[in-house]
Amino acid sequence: MKISSEIGSAAAHVGEQRAIEYLAKAGFDAWDFTMISMCRYDWQTKRLLDNTHPLSGADYLSFARKLKQTGLDNGIVCNQSHAPFPTSCPQIRSYFKRAIECTAEAGGQICIIHPDNDQPPEKNAELYLELLPFAKGCGVKIATENMWNWDSQKNQSSFAACATPESFLAHLDAVNDDAFVACLDIGHAQMRGSGTGAVAMIQALGSKLQALHIHDNDCWHDSHQIPFSMDIPFDEIVLALKKIGYAGYFTLESDEFLSSYTEETVFEGIRRMADSARQLADLYERC
Repeated sequence: MKISSEIGSAAAHVGEQRAIEYLAKAGFDAWDFTMISMCRYDWQTKRLLDNTHPLSGADYLSFARKLKQTGLDNGIVCNQSHAPFPTSCPQIRSYFKRAIECTAEAGGQICIIHPDNDQPPEKNAELYLELLPFAKGCGVKIATENMWNWDSQKNQSSFAACATPESFLAHLDAVNDDAFVACLDIGHAQMRGSGTGAVAMIQALGSKLQALHIHDNDCWHDSHQIPFSMDIPFDEIVLALKKIGYAGYFTLESDEFLSSYTEETVFEGIRRMADSARQLADLYERC
C-alpha cells in the first residue's frame, strides 16, 4: 500500500516545490496536487478575490509540469488532485477544466471535485456529465466526495451531498460512468450527525471507491489531524478497505496538523505525517 499527502498545507510554509521535496524525503510515495490556491474565495461575499498564484495565471500548465518534474526528480509521483471549492460558486466552477488539465499535466489519475452540498444527485450530475468528456480526453477520472453542513442549533454536522451511502450511490448512479468514481473522506464520514460512518460507506461503495482523504478527528468536528492522534477507529476502517480490495493510495488530508508549524520546523511535521500514514499502510498489509 502506497502513501500520499496533500501538499497545500506544507506549501503554505515553503511553497509547492519544496513541499513535494519534503514529502519525498519524509517517505511518501506520492503527492496530492492541492489546487485550492487556484482560486481565492471570499466566504462572506461568495466571490473570488484577486489572485497572483501561478495556478490562476496564464502559465498554469508550466507550473504543473514543474511540480511533476520536482516529484520525479525526488522519486515520487502525483497520484490525485483536489480542485478548488465551493462548487456552489459559478466562478469557481469555471476553473474545473483547468484543474483537470493540471491533474493530467502533473501525472495524476483522479481529480476530486466536490459536489454542491445542497443539490440533489441529478443536479450535481449535470456538472459532472459536462466535465467528463473533457476529463476523459485528458486521461483523468473525476471523483466526487462525501460532504457535510453544520447545524448550529444541534452543534453537529448535518446532511449534505454524498454524506450517506444512499446519497453517494445515487450520485454515482446518476452519472453512471466508469470514469466517475468515489473519494471517501474518512474524517467527514465520522463526524457526528451527518452520516453512517466510514465503514458503512466503504462497504456500500465497493469497487467505486478509488481515492481517499484520510485524517483524524474527535468524531464530532472536521479537525483534519494525523491518523491515530484523535478518536477515529482506524483499525475497523482499514479492515473494511481490505475486505473490498481497495487498491488506491492512502492519501492524507491532515492539513490542519501543520498549522502550528513554521517554515523552519515544517519538515518535522511532514515526517510525523508520513509515519502515521505508513502505520496505516502497514496495518492494511497485515489484515
